[in-house]
Amino acid sequence: MLTLSGRVIRLAEEKAPQPQSPAPRRQFSLSTNPALPLPLRGARAYLSRSNVPAPTGFAHYFAFNERPTSLTDDIPCTLLTDEFSYLAEGDVVSLTGDGRIRALFRAESNHNSILLTEQCNNYCLMCSQPPKKVDDRWLLDEAMETVRLIPRNTRSLGITGGEPTLFGDGFIDLLHQIRNWLPRTSLHILSNGRTFAAAAFAEQYAAVQHPDVMIGIPVYSADPARHDYVVQAEGAFDETIRGILNLKRLNQKVEIRVVVHKQTYKGLPALSEFIARNLLFVDHVALMGLEMTGFTRANLDALWIDPADYKTELSTAVGILRSYGLKTSVYNHQLCLVNADVEPAYVKSISDWKNEYAPECEPCARKAECGGFFSSGIRNGYSKSIRPFA
Repeated sequence: MLTLSGRVIRLAEEKAPQPQSPAPRRQFSLSTNPALPLPLRGARAYLSRSNVPAPTGFAHYFAFNERPTSLTDDIPCTLLTDEFSYLAEGDVVSLTGDGRIRALFRAESNHNSILLTEQCNNYCLMCSQPPKKVDDRWLLDEAMETVRLIPRNTRSLGITGGEPTLFGDGFIDLLHQIRNWLPRTSLHILSNGRTFAAAAFAEQYAAVQHPDVMIGIPVYSADPARHDYVVQAEGAFDETIRGILNLKRLNQKVEIRVVVHKQTYKGLPALSEFIARNLLFVDHVALMGLEMTGFTRANLDALWIDPADYKTELSTAVGILRSYGLKTSVYNHQLCLVNADVEPAYVKSISDWKNEYAPECEPCARKAECGGFFSSGIRNGYSKSIRPFA
């Protein structure tokens, strides 16, 4: 598991902010290229991996263990710990005046997402990013700047929360920013869909005309009461379905996402029938394993079920959806815990920065095909039915 945020060893040549003042925050696109043309250096930070002379002209310098001897004392240089040794060309980082660094984008990863807010109007039992009632608009401001620094050849990018649409016009402004700066980047947005129940907002979203955007919206049950219980919000099911209908009326791409756990697994076949009969026009359905973090740990008794115990329901659901021609994927599961008829829909999906394998997986002949576990799953317990393929 990669460390995406932490403290620097030393923040050189900068005064720490007063306790009552917010720590100033700056963003940098990193370069490891000492031959980068001089006019391009002023907008980037140089990442030095050795004590060889560093090229001049960069806005900031990052180094490991010791300051490059070629840098004079008046040139800002930040020293990093070895846990950030994965940083590379094209990555984007945020640095605060009180000495904290966050990796916002990794150019070599296919799993980059921008956290837009920690606020949400749902309170899901298994939320991996527990919502906070805070004014975190600074995250939106940060996102607007991050988009300008991301390499133009980036293939895909995610937007997540909290509930990103709660920023209203600010959310729409960010989509325009992404369309303008990253027009060839595929965009995937995670939303509970409720804001789109307002037709006017759905129309604003569609009017952005991003060439390649899909919005992933959870529907947890064909029973409105069960869905509302899982998301802990009365009336959420009706708003979510109206949101999906509004988006599809405007020809927007929609993915339905279903997290499978003790509260949802029995209803998987009925939900699949509901989707096939009422929402056949959606673009994708994702059936997802439980991530053992956030609220899941607090609600473990109400949520945890061994994936081996719902193999039949998962197979039935996949069979129903595929029989209707719906593009269907199974995410966040271990290959040895799904039936063979599910394998055509199986995707190795867990983000690289939080992906691990259990000791039992080491001798498995199909480990390269398997998505493994969330790191939190390794720490907090996993299925006793893991069996390596011979």
